[in-house]
Amino acid sequence: MTTFTLVNAVQGHTAMQSAWMQAKALLMAGHRLRLTVKEETRTEGQNRFFHKLAGEVAKSGILWQGKKRTAAQWKVLLVSGHAIATQEGAEIIPGLEGEFVNIRESTALMSIKRGASLIEYTLAFCAQHGVPVPAMEGQE
Repeated sequence: MTTFTLVNAVQGHTAMQSAWMQAKALLMAGHRLRLTVKEETRTEGQNRFFHKLAGEVAKSGILWQGKKRTAAQWKVLLVSGHAIATQEGAEIIPGLEGEFVNIRESTALMSIKRGASLIEYTLAFCAQHGVPVPAMEGQE
């Protein structure tokens, strides 16, 4: 499998020519292939920073619905709140045992731009609630 990160049209054209040469040989040999072109997903730096922020919110002791929440629970709350704030919406459905479940977007599938927006939303939440924000590491 070959993966290219495309950053400009000239480099993209070169990568597409290289991909075609690889694909052509496989297709001529009778293989079926799948070609996907999609926006790059969020960076590992964004992922680490968002999880660090969710951890800081959890450590801050803020109560949500009368209870302290874990970092994992804050992650769900922040992703869900971000979806509403950015007009993506939410879908709350009955779960397998009659509980209610928020079918939310996956942070792993977010674009870099969407990941940055989620971090911005989380930083605003932290500022509004007096949660100290850790230093942001470099982005890869």
